Amino acid sequence: MIQKSINSGLSFGLTSGVITTLGLIVGLNSGTHSRLAIIGGVVVIAIADALSDAMGMHLSKESEKDNTKKIWSATIATFFSKLIIALTFIVPIITLNLTNAIIVSIIWGIFLLTTLSYKVAKSRGKSVKSAISEHLIIATIVIILSHLAGKFVANFFGTI
Repeated sequence: MIQKSINSGLSFGLTSGVITTLGLIVGLNSGTHSRLAIIGGVVVIAIADALSDAMGMHLSKESEKDNTKKIWSATIATFFSKLIIALTFIVPIITLNLTNAIIVSIIWGIFLLTTLSYKVAKSRGKSVKSAISEHLIIATIVIILSHLAGKFVANFFGTI
């Protein structure tokens, strides 16, 4: 069914868009405190990583021996969902001071992950609380590690 392939691509693209972009935003902010660096990073992630993820989904579906329509449906859904989700994080970076923009971005990411986790858990008849908790714990780990990585890079390479 093509709808299943589209759902796979949308779910993967949204999740990857949120997690990757949040990690990038938090890490670059911790390392540079530069609005320009963060916006540039988000645009690059939106394009390059969306294409990379779409290619990964494409090859994954080919390895499952899906038909051509399913393969391309998942590929296109992955690309556009990742691209669009990543680009939404630019809005707070442009419109708010950087500290507030980072906070709003984290809240936005949590909202998107919670909504997707809820819908997926409900559709599978699984525990909503468990699914949301699991996904938010992973997002929190990514945010913390990205923050620490940004601080490390700033401290270690800041004099170069």
